[in-house]
Amino acid sequence: MGVAQRGFSLPNTFPSIAACANEPFTFSCENTTAIQNTCCSPTPGGLVLQTQFWDTYTGFEQKGQLLPKGSWTIHGLWPDNCDGSFEQYCDLSRQYDPAPSPAILPNGTTVPVYTGPGVDTFILEYGRVDLLDYMEKYWVSQGQANNAFWAHEFSKHATCTSTFDVACYGPGYQKHQDVVDFFNAVVRAFKQFPTFDILASAGIVPSNTTTYALSDIQNVLKAQTGGIPYLGCGHNGTVLQEVWYFNHVSGTEQFGRFKALDSTTKSSCSSTAGIFYYERTAKSEREVRVLP
Repeated sequence: MGVAQRGFSLPNTFPSIAACANEPFTFSCENTTAIQNTCCSPTPGGLVLQTQFWDTYTGFEQKGQLLPKGSWTIHGLWPDNCDGSFEQYCDLSRQYDPAPSPAILPNGTTVPVYTGPGVDTFILEYGRVDLLDYMEKYWVSQGQANNAFWAHEFSKHATCTSTFDVACYGPGYQKHQDVVDFFNAVVRAFKQFPTFDILASAGIVPSNTTTYALSDIQNVLKAQTGGIPYLGCGHNGTVLQEVWYFNHVSGTEQFGRFKALDSTTKSSCSSTAGIFYYERTAKSEREVRVLP
């Protein structure tokens, strides 16, 4: 499939969920009977985490890989099981990660190293230049090329999410349709949790001198999202680095409604010491918002 040309419509990448209209309405992990059509609700990985990073540099600045000014960056969309456990690399036929981590699964299976074209080429196969542009701006890796990071997130997590199973796309499935669909879903979920704007609206902004109490950060985020997310800190729990938003989902990850929950994982940030939310290195970020 070539890149769509001007005057031609872009192909769709969404699954076939017409049968889902007859499924009982319920949030994932809250169903009292087994999900009959796993294309209709993420199962068993129904505890869905939208995860983000706060990095201050990328290590790939000379290659133009910069962080988005005024925004956190995407980490991923993870399908934890309802009890907080998780699976990974569930379908090795859809393994596109050039550096699998872990390289060997708990059951002893070796995850093969992928050596083919980058997943960015899959996006272009469907003509989705708009999606690729957004990902380059907001889904930015530290220490590796962006497309390798995206491949890792799809291979490790999306292959364990039932609503992205190839079978959900029906007999008309086209190769890599599920990959593009997952990236769309990740972007959609990320937009629901504008961490930078929420914190900044409460006066919590990056600073190399001011510190913040963990409880203040948690309370502000819960007031706007409905749940206390996991906050991850480095340097003995004093430097803010990541956030995970926990959710149940009614419907599919692609289109469904997220219901925020309090984190099931204890924060690695100090509850007593001040938390640094460091400014980024000036040459490591760029303006990505639309200017008049």
